Amino acid sequence: MLERAGTAIAIAAFGLVALAGIWMRPLLPVDETRYLAVAWEMHLGGDWLVPHLNGVVYTHKPPLLFWLIDLTWAAFGVSETAARLVGPAFGMATIVGTAVLARRLWPREPGIGGRAALVLAGFGFFAIYAGLTMFDGLLAFAVLLGVLALVVSDGSRRGWIGFGAALALGGLSKGPVILVHLLPVALAMPLWAGTRAGPMLRGLGLSLAVGVLLIGLWLVPAMLAGGAEYREAVLWTQSAGRISGSFGHGRPWWFFLAMLPLMLWPWIWSGPLWAVLRRLDLRGERGLRLCAIWAGSALVIFSLIEGKQVHYLLPTMPAAALVVARAMGRAPWLARPAALVPALVGAFLLALATGWAPDPHLARQAVPGWGMALAGLLFLALAAAAFRLRGLRLAALGLGFALAMDALFLLSAAGSIQDPAAVAAAIAPHDDAGIAVLGRSYQGEFSFAGRLQNPVVAIGDLAAAEAWLAATPGAVLVAPLDRSHPQAEPAEVIAFRNADYGIWTAPSGAAPPVTPP
Repeated sequence: MLERAGTAIAIAAFGLVALAGIWMRPLLPVDETRYLAVAWEMHLGGDWLVPHLNGVVYTHKPPLLFWLIDLTWAAFGVSETAARLVGPAFGMATIVGTAVLARRLWPREPGIGGRAALVLAGFGFFAIYAGLTMFDGLLAFAVLLGVLALVVSDGSRRGWIGFGAALALGGLSKGPVILVHLLPVALAMPLWAGTRAGPMLRGLGLSLAVGVLLIGLWLVPAMLAGGAEYREAVLWTQSAGRISGSFGHGRPWWFFLAMLPLMLWPWIWSGPLWAVLRRLDLRGERGLRLCAIWAGSALVIFSLIEGKQVHYLLPTMPAAALVVARAMGRAPWLARPAALVPALVGAFLLALATGWAPDPHLARQAVPGWGMALAGLLFLALAAAAFRLRGLRLAALGLGFALAMDALFLLSAAGSIQDPAAVAAAIAPHDDAGIAVLGRSYQGEFSFAGRLQNPVVAIGDLAAAEAWLAATPGAVLVAPLDRSHPQAEPAEVIAFRNADYGIWTAPSGAAPPVTPP
């Protein structure tokens, strides 16, 4: 009963927080808006083989997330809400899978599945990122399935086939990065499972064959349809190229080590937990060895790769949850130092409410003052709760933090400023005539919000933009006012992200359109 109750509570709590986030928080540019734009173009064009963004082949990610969004739209109709349910659904599936894996690793430990589910849902990092429309939630589920296949089958042929299917699922979710998470776990089976090297290598070969075969069902037709440029991007630029280059996310090797205290908050902010962890028998428990290899290998490999984003380690969170859940079986402890994180955030928001802001872009979002003050009080309430919450009840701290972060968008101007809907609504009526963006690389920010049917013209030169606008009847030009823009008064100015965007409209009687340079 306790086992099922813990898992059910974790799923329900995470699901409610995710739903509240969908209601309170807009699609976040540029990632979430870009992914919905790709799914929207797939819906419009009907090309499920080769994704497109703004009319151009999109090579950065495989198509699974876009397929799932389009399937959701096919079932429930096109809407932002339906699309944003995909990410949280995989977050809940990962919580369930973590509970199942915990029971398999420690079958004689009462209630460990429910504990593991609550610990995972209660990581503030997981509660936030698993609720977003991104690829890492899908990847985390694929990684968990791969580990589960190895544990449940104990090296059998069926298990290796299941492992190959998990490789394919991860490959279709985010590409070859699935190998970074799962290959070390499989290769280290002699260390954590006692499997002999020979059978392990033969089984891994079978898994790789299954994975390549399943991915090939999409990849081969897609490469034939996408042309030479798409083949080069998929086979090299977006795989090996991401390892050798930063792709705009270059950070020092110690970045993930510095972020670990926040990623593992609030659970590891407890002195008693560390005391229990030191007494756990790493050599005697295969589950602990597995988790150490699973999380540790990913941490080391991603630290060596130049490009780093904090959400790259989301697939390792189940491993951390399993270790914490195993330790919690021996002591329900307090984590009073965890109060520091929400206390600092709350104090910062209260300072913003008084008019203090270290950055002008931040100041424009820190209104109204009462909203920022209320958000700050929410975080301070979480800090106060940290002094009383004990054991599994600490999950409320992480989930509450995610909820308060979403509420911040509702209570302040951050929600409207980050929301592309206002700009999209202003330019959408000009879709047939023509829409151009000047001064910034267009990443599909307005395509789904405006339900645009045609590509947006991206122009980098002011003179070319003015010539295009003058020669295109009924068209509209969008440009941030903090960069080069037309001197004429814009028809409308809308705050979006870190700038005010001006909107210039061409007279309906302008000359016939010409191709922009």
